Amino acid sequence: MKKSVILSILSVFLITIFLGGCGSKDQTTLNVYNWGDYIDSSVIKQFEKETGIKVNYDTFATNEEMYVKINKGNASYDIAIPSDYMIEKMIKEGLVEKIDFNNIPNYQYIEDRFKNLEFDPTNEYSVPYMWGTLGILYNKKMVDEPVDSWDILWNPKYEKQILMLDSQRDSLAVALKKLNYSMNSTNDAELEAAKNALIEQRPLVLAYVGDEVKDKMIGEEAALAVVWGGDAVTMHRENPDLEYVIPKEGTNLFVDSIVIPSTAKHKAEAEKFIDFLCRTDIAFKNTDYIGYSTPHMEARKQLDPELANNPIAYPEPEDLENAEIFIDLGTYIEQYNRVWTEIKSH
Repeated sequence: MKKSVILSILSVFLITIFLGGCGSKDQTTLNVYNWGDYIDSSVIKQFEKETGIKVNYDTFATNEEMYVKINKGNASYDIAIPSDYMIEKMIKEGLVEKIDFNNIPNYQYIEDRFKNLEFDPTNEYSVPYMWGTLGILYNKKMVDEPVDSWDILWNPKYEKQILMLDSQRDSLAVALKKLNYSMNSTNDAELEAAKNALIEQRPLVLAYVGDEVKDKMIGEEAALAVVWGGDAVTMHRENPDLEYVIPKEGTNLFVDSIVIPSTAKHKAEAEKFIDFLCRTDIAFKNTDYIGYSTPHMEARKQLDPELANNPIAYPEPEDLENAEIFIDLGTYIEQYNRVWTEIKSH
């Protein structure tokens, strides 16, 4: 009797320990850092369901914000999706890991024109995610003249009806291009001229904005806005009176790519996530939802022809003749930081 009681107690104890051990097993959590409104949320849920890997998803508003957080090591991200010039900077500073492309078989579907780019010439550190242009979105009911130049953003006629991006490189690029300078200028006089142009424009600007530009333009709170092409696609869907143009002086052609920060704790899972994003059905779902241009050949083929052939998302080569990709400015970025602070203080 006593022996059976002891065995029963021992059995319950062992079962409790076993179950407790199973229940306390840590689930891998992948920390992802991306732009706001830059993924179909169902994609994350599908990845979690298929792999059993939990995704912790954070967003940033600018490349600079993302860089500061990763550089300071305040958070350990396994995936980040910066833009071209910032990836170049992060590679130079050892802030990203090389990717094992043996684990990314779906990389084969990325168009060749998005490989071997200047910011990652050997294709070791990044996988293209989305691309696009910077341009002017305007409301046809509120603007009754041709929109083909950055100059219109300095027209007093549209005082307090203009929205600019709260992004240092993008807003300075607008001014530099307006003045027919390179958006990657490291010339003191040219940068000073761009600064003065943006200070001169300040009284006309309703606000410097981020993602809220979408609601404001759809709601017709402003007549003109500097926006990225992918957002323009989304806004045009909601308000057909909104039109997008790439100014004749030229613009920024950007490529946002997926990287693995050097502080990543789950590199194998990160590569699994990258390959998942490059899977045709997932790449299609993403680009169809957010409106940005995909570098994925097969995903584009599956898009509705209206979007696949939309000149906003997929501009003609002649529209990109004067386009530039941002490059890392090295220590000269300190001058951009200085003039940006002076612009925003007015």
